[in-house]
Amino acid sequence: MINPNRDTTSTTPGLFGRLRERLSKTTQALGLGISDLLRKDRPLDAALLDELETTLLAADIGVETTQALIADIDNHARRREITDGAAAYRLLRQDLLNIIQPSARPLTVANVKPFVVMVVGVNGVGKTTTIAKVARRLQSDGHKLLLAAGDTFRAAAVEQLKVWSDRLNIPVVAQETGADAAAVAHDALQAAIARKVDVLIVDTAGRQHTHSALMEELKKIHRVLSKQDATSPHEVLLVLDATTGQNALSQLKHFGDAVNVTGLVVTKLDGTAKGGIAIAIAKKTGLPIRYIGIGEGMDDLVEFNAENYVDAILGSTP
Repeated sequence: MINPNRDTTSTTPGLFGRLRERLSKTTQALGLGISDLLRKDRPLDAALLDELETTLLAADIGVETTQALIADIDNHARRREITDGAAAYRLLRQDLLNIIQPSARPLTVANVKPFVVMVVGVNGVGKTTTIAKVARRLQSDGHKLLLAAGDTFRAAAVEQLKVWSDRLNIPVVAQETGADAAAVAHDALQAAIARKVDVLIVDTAGRQHTHSALMEELKKIHRVLSKQDATSPHEVLLVLDATTGQNALSQLKHFGDAVNVTGLVVTKLDGTAKGGIAIAIAKKTGLPIRYIGIGEGMDDLVEFNAENYVDAILGSTP
């Protein structure tokens, strides 16, 4: 059952305004720069393209993606298909949409019980808070949930998840700090089956992607879940911090190699001028971006909408 009051960027006009406001740092760095460059009275010459390239790179859209965008504008200009900055702006907007639209795929709970979501990410990305926000969204859709406190590595992590579970009135399976995280995941899946819950969300220890022992623990958790149900986990959700820029791509490769990431949450987009990283991620991987984080509040985790995102970071049409 869908809650008609639930926030979605695609259906609530007010949320687009909030998205644009929260992405203002990127808009100021990228959108204002582009609208200043791609004016109707500005000829499409080499100097303009060089400045545009610098602006796109500064927003962390990435070298490969930026070069492809510039080359497409240049090719259209050489064929006289576009002749001024305003036309180049429209082409750039469409090219960005073509890159990122395929990644705008929201999380869908499959018709399997329990649907198991394993959440991974490095320290400091807001992983546990993201779990709470995702749980709240799924709860508002009418799903019965269970949480697993699989971050037994960090002293306060179990207590933090318990606080959220109390606030949301969602039960949590937990053991003491230092317990075997895979055992916690095993017990939680057994409990989820017994209680006939719809969704089990498994927290894991935040780790640097270069920490080999902890990455092996992740693999073990994944194996334990798969052993009980060959299709589990049904979603491996990687939480990425937008403020880390291109380092997010390195994290994605390491986590993907370890546990086959199937979906992404990009957090802290409100706190960076480098919000173009979502475009770099989409170009490089094509993975679904399930949600983006645009603030600290519970309603500040929103389903990713490609058109709203592109318009928010580009700002006003020049």
